[in-house]
Amino acid sequence: MSERPFFVGYLGLPKGLRGFVFSVAAILVAGAGLVSATIALTQDDPGEGAFRFDLARQTVTGVVELTPTPLLHVPEGSEHVAVGHTLMLSGGGKNGALPRARALEGQMATVSGSLLTRGALDMIQLRGGNNGLSAAEEAAPVAPPPPEPQGRWRQAGEICDGKCAAGAMRPGRGIGHKAWAKLCIVNGLPPVFVSTQPVHGAEFMLIAGEGDNPMPAALYDWVAEYVTLEGDITRHGDLLVLTVDTATIERTP
Repeated sequence: MSERPFFVGYLGLPKGLRGFVFSVAAILVAGAGLVSATIALTQDDPGEGAFRFDLARQTVTGVVELTPTPLLHVPEGSEHVAVGHTLMLSGGGKNGALPRARALEGQMATVSGSLLTRGALDMIQLRGGNNGLSAAEEAAPVAPPPPEPQGRWRQAGEICDGKCAAGAMRPGRGIGHKAWAKLCIVNGLPPVFVSTQPVHGAEFMLIAGEGDNPMPAALYDWVAEYVTLEGDITRHGDLLVLTVDTATIERTP
């Protein structure tokens, strides 16, 4: 009979095989850790975007504009929202704010909710019901700032849903986020273009269709991919709005 150890499941691991098995297991665990670390190090830094719960709930008053996703132009500001700033608005979860904001277009409204920020990109996630968005009947009427055309631009970058890109998810960008971003945009969350080169100092632009209609459905399949495109840019307050020429979009290697 051979003295070589032989493994039989119901008898347990023979002493002669224990060193070999433990060594192989240690190598596999270390290898898996190395592969995981390598993959993580090759990913883009998700940045500092996040829900700013440390700033507590924000409440500001401004004039509502639909371009087509709801914006709030803030004439007075607050401790954490600058005077003259333009905020994007969102509902809870993957829901846009348009159904709640449509009736207040062009009117003064009070907005309350949680602030999300990533660099110059920010928005407020509205609280539920009238506590999140309601008419500010006692506020002096203010007209929204007139749109200012900035010309036609050719850019490279990525189409993202603005809420995740602002910090609701990390990283909130890239091909791994494609399905989620597409669903968020379809549900009315603001689509944004994250440009590789700033335009008038801004790397983030709200995407709208012709005539301030929603982002064209032709762009859905390009979400979360690195693309090159052309479009007209218009300034709304301190926010740039990009109208994409869908015939010019192409995947960038």
